[in-house]
Amino acid sequence: MNGSNISEKVPESSRPARRKPESLAKIKCAARKLFVERGYHATRPQDIAREAGLGHGTFYLHYPDKRACFLAFVEGARQELDVHLRSVRTPGLSLEQLIGATLGAIYDYSDSHPGVLRAATTEEGVIDAEGEHAQSLLVRWGAEWTELVRAAAASGEASSSFNADIIGQAIVGALDQTGREAQRSGRCRDELVKNLTSFLSRALRPE
Repeated sequence: MNGSNISEKVPESSRPARRKPESLAKIKCAARKLFVERGYHATRPQDIAREAGLGHGTFYLHYPDKRACFLAFVEGARQELDVHLRSVRTPGLSLEQLIGATLGAIYDYSDSHPGVLRAATTEEGVIDAEGEHAQSLLVRWGAEWTELVRAAAASGEASSSFNADIIGQAIVGALDQTGREAQRSGRCRDELVKNLTSFLSRALRPE
């Protein structure tokens, strides 16, 4: 048998397997771009495929519907932000320093990835209307703040009289609203971080 024929012959089953990761990466990149630019409702699967330079059917090789694609986008944003947060949450920080570092990391991420957090925090009702309940990114962040408050209370840096679950969600609600208002009004980010850090650390301080 000719050696050149052996080298050129590739099993049919192996070809899609090599192309699939590449097409998925293109779909993810296109979906992120369109969800940020247009929002969830105005983005269609065919738009994502077209933006990725792929056929419409390729979208459905990776996601059963737009909702699943959006949830994957949200999870990607959460993981990216988590990397930022872990890098600044160093051992030995006081509660005030920890809050300030966390807020700074959130706004750093937001500045370097314009529009991503705004798109990823789309209200739960938008995605729940199309399928089973999916926990929103804001609720998940609230749970993370809950753990932060609970740990601070255990170490004596925060009041133990608070219900940490309620306070965690309240903090995220405040951050979301102040962030949106700051963006609308053009308020200085440093002023935002300074005031929120001072307010939250004082509010959580033990009696």
